[in-house]
Amino acid sequence: MSGAPTKSATTAEHDATQRRAGARALLATPVLTAGKHPEALALVRKHAHALKAMFASTTGYQLVVESTFARLHKGPLGDDTPPRPVQRATAGDFAPRTYTYLALLCAGLLSTPPRDQVLIGSLVNQVRADAAIAGITMDDTAADRRHLVHAILYLIELGVLTETDGTVAGWRDRQVEALLDVHRPLLPHLLTLSLQDLTGPGPLLDGTAHDRFGPDQPRRSLRRKLIENPLVRREDLTGPERDVLSRERTELTHVLDDLFGLTLEVRLEGALCYDTDDELTDVSFPGEGTTAWVALLLVNALVDDLKVAPNSTAELAGLIVPGALAPWDMVDAGVGLLIEQYGDSFGVAHVADPAALRAGAVALLEAVSAARSTEAGLLLHPVCARYQPEPHRVPAHTRPARPPAPDPPADMFAGTLFNPPAVATGDGGAPQHDTRHEPTTDLETS
Repeated sequence: MSGAPTKSATTAEHDATQRRAGARALLATPVLTAGKHPEALALVRKHAHALKAMFASTTGYQLVVESTFARLHKGPLGDDTPPRPVQRATAGDFAPRTYTYLALLCAGLLSTPPRDQVLIGSLVNQVRADAAIAGITMDDTAADRRHLVHAILYLIELGVLTETDGTVAGWRDRQVEALLDVHRPLLPHLLTLSLQDLTGPGPLLDGTAHDRFGPDQPRRSLRRKLIENPLVRREDLTGPERDVLSRERTELTHVLDDLFGLTLEVRLEGALCYDTDDELTDVSFPGEGTTAWVALLLVNALVDDLKVAPNSTAELAGLIVPGALAPWDMVDAGVGLLIEQYGDSFGVAHVADPAALRAGAVALLEAVSAARSTEAGLLLHPVCARYQPEPHRVPAHTRPARPPAPDPPADMFAGTLFNPPAVATGDGGAPQHDTRHEPTTDLETS
C-alpha cells in the first residue's frame, strides 16, 4: 500500500525508541545493576554497541556494559555547574565525613581477598585499619557511626553491596553481625578514571585528569552542560560554545530530542534543556515541602518588588549579566513576610529560624541555577519570571497585603528568556502551583 510504513522502517523506529529509553535510564542512574534495575540493564545490554558509540560521539562519556551491570562514566563539568553532592533519599546530602568513609569502604573492599561475601564487622575493622594508616581519626560516636552507615547504605543503593543475612540497621542499632554480598566486578568502575598514575588530587579537582575529549570539544562540552545543568547562562559559556549554540541550534535541538528526549529552549540570556516527563531530575523546582514553597513565593515577591525593565542587568564579578540583584535585606524581608502570611502552614521549626529557612530556599534556587548568591545579594536569573504562583490563602490575622506594583511581574523579562506558563490556584491549606509545563533539573552522580 502506498504510504504505509515498511517493516524495516518500523523496526528502526522501535530500535531508536529503545536506545533513547536506554540512554535516559543511564542519565538518570549512571550505575545500573541486574539486581536493582533488571529491565533497564537488559535494554542497555541489547543496544550496548550503539549506546557506547552515541555517548562517546555526542558527550565524550564512556559507557561500560557487562553481564551484571552498566556504568556510564561522565566527564567533568565547569565551575558554573551547581554542586551535586551524593544524596540518599532518607538521609540528605553526604557530608565530607561520609565521603571519607565511602572512599575507605571502597578501598577496603578492593584490598581484601577476592571474596564475594564479607561480614560487616570485618569490613568495618578493615576501614578502621586503613583509616589509621592514612592518619584519619575514627571516633566511636553515634554521629561518626551514622556517617559510616550512610556510606554503607549508599553502596547498597548502588548495588555494590547486598544484605544477605542480617541488616546494616541491625548492626548499627544492636551491633548484630550481618553478611553482605559484594558485587566485585562493579567496584573498579565506581570511579570515572583510574587513580594509579595520579600523584595528588590536583588533576581530579581541575579536570585535567579527565581530558580525553577530541578536537570537537566545544560541541561535546556544550551538550554535556545542557544535559546536566538545570539551565545554562550564556555568560558561562566559552566563546566556541556560544558559537556552537548560535550556529547549530537546530541540529542541537534535534540531537537532544532524538537521542535523549529532552526539550531545548534558547533565548538571548541562555539555554534551558529540560525533560517534559520529569524523569531525569534529582532536584525539582517547584517542589514539595516548606522550603520549596518559600523559594517559589520568594522569587515571585522579589521579581515584583524589584520593578525592573525588560532589559535590566546586574553586575557579577565585574561582568554585566542579565537579571536582577535583590539585596540581602530585601530577601530577608521577603522571607519574614512569607512567615507572617503563611507561618501556621510552615511548622514551628521554620517559623522559629528564618535564617535557616532563607538559607534552604536560596540553596534550592542555586541548585536549579535560578539564582546566585553574591556578597551584595541574590542575583535572580530571568528564568525566575517563569514561575508566578497565585497563593490561595492569606490568614486573617496578617497585615494587609502590599498594594500591587504599577508594572506586572511578567514584564520583568517580557520578550526574553522563558515566558512564564499559566499558573493554577489550589483550594487547600498551603500555597500551590501548576507544574505541568515547568522544567526540572537533570543529573545524577558522576
